[in-house]
Amino acid sequence: MNTPLRLEQALIKLYNAYHNNTLDPEDCTACAVGNILDNQDSWKHLSNEHGSLQLNYIGTVHQRLGRKFNGYSPQELLEIEKVFLMACGFETPLCHYNPKPQNPRDKDVLFQGLFAVVSLLCELEGLDNVMNYSKLFEQENNIPKYSLEKILS
Repeated sequence: MNTPLRLEQALIKLYNAYHNNTLDPEDCTACAVGNILDNQDSWKHLSNEHGSLQLNYIGTVHQRLGRKFNGYSPQELLEIEKVFLMACGFETPLCHYNPKPQNPRDKDVLFQGLFAVVSLLCELEGLDNVMNYSKLFEQENNIPKYSLEKILS
């Protein structure tokens, strides 16, 4: 599989954040998009509400100019963040009175968010989800249909 550079870099950053316990859905520098954008918070100025898909004036200008941030458009960044927050159990857009997970930094909660983000990132590239290993368990006449080597290549 020929992995696009932006996907490869995003996956590495998210993987490292997850395993280094620096992935945090409530911190705009440590959430999914914050990590993809090298722990910067400037992306939060693309929308007026955290977790919204609605670009504000600044976000719209950047989108119309075709600006990319580590390879992602402003609209794609908002989509990534919304998917991450919702998969972690937050109601979006974030607000102090909206429901949120009891422990948003729980590894299982973060894994759900990470899984959803990786799925979306692969979808944005038009690729199969790299976290989908269901093919490993497909059988035909009690014989595996695919070898592990074929799936991983």
